[in-house]
Amino acid sequence: MKNTFNAMLRRVVWLALHIYFKKIRVFGRGNLPKGKAVLIVANHQNALIDPLLIATHTQLKPHFLTRASAFKNPIAARLLDFIRMIPIYRVRDGIDNMNKNKETFEKSVSILAHKGAILIFGEGNHDMHRSLRPLKKGFARIAFQTLDEYPDLDLQILPIGINYSNHKKSGSKVGVYIGEAFPANEYYPKNYDGILQETSKRLKPLVTHVPEEHYDKWISLLVKEQVDLTDPEMVKKFTKGRDLDKMEGAIFSPYFTNKVMKVFHFPVYWIWLWLKTKIQDPTFTATFKFVTGLVFIPLWYLFLFFGLPSLGLGVWVFPWTFLGIIYLISNTSGQT
Repeated sequence: MKNTFNAMLRRVVWLALHIYFKKIRVFGRGNLPKGKAVLIVANHQNALIDPLLIATHTQLKPHFLTRASAFKNPIAARLLDFIRMIPIYRVRDGIDNMNKNKETFEKSVSILAHKGAILIFGEGNHDMHRSLRPLKKGFARIAFQTLDEYPDLDLQILPIGINYSNHKKSGSKVGVYIGEAFPANEYYPKNYDGILQETSKRLKPLVTHVPEEHYDKWISLLVKEQVDLTDPEMVKKFTKGRDLDKMEGAIFSPYFTNKVMKVFHFPVYWIWLWLKTKIQDPTFTATFKFVTGLVFIPLWYLFLFFGLPSLGLGVWVFPWTFLGIIYLISNTSGQT
């Protein structure tokens, strides 16, 4: 039942993601390992949206290592377990809880031993800055513990980079870059420095890198010159040798389709405006916005079909629905 539910959920989320984003491009599908244990190491910039994109666009059906704080509520914990999420505890979750990671690592080893896939965000945290942060040892520990128990297992490390044109807004673009996998066995027994360096070396070209010095100016210039922020190579070529002192101020214009889409879905937009005030970490903005649309947009269209006729406004059902869907699909937001 769990596998059937996950298969159905992946299809629903895949469709919802393609409505939420203007364009999702996936590169390197031919690099996906087949019939092997896979430890996916990805960058992390956009909270829950990152694992959802990998789960729905790689065919690997991975389990995700997720921060333990999301599992505090017992009901939420059962739901997260049902959708293949595994808690990982950090020092901030309390020293006493760190021992619980033993169970997390044992479950991860079992999944890999059965040629499953585990997704871990190698940087150990999330941040919307466009760069690859230093990788932590967590994924290497899982790899080496797995090989301790199953030394003959062909365990592949698969780097995946995710890049957004706009982290917070719908109607934006995403580029998912699947790199070349390599065997973790080459760095066993426990060459942590070697496996970290090799993974970082393979992951870095898959992630858009904006120079940290004068970061905001670089972003403004890239947006003004319409450089695709989801394309790491294009950004690299643009920033190389460029003189920032000659940059003029960028001008940002509102996108008409995005404004009209909000009008045709005004109750959902009002709900989002209310929820937006509750978000403390801006990295979760897209996650809450996506979930809001996933839940309330279908309810809004049910109301249009059944509620308007009961109010004597049946004549509005078709034109409102038709135009609402048109502007929902054509929704566009600029880069930022």
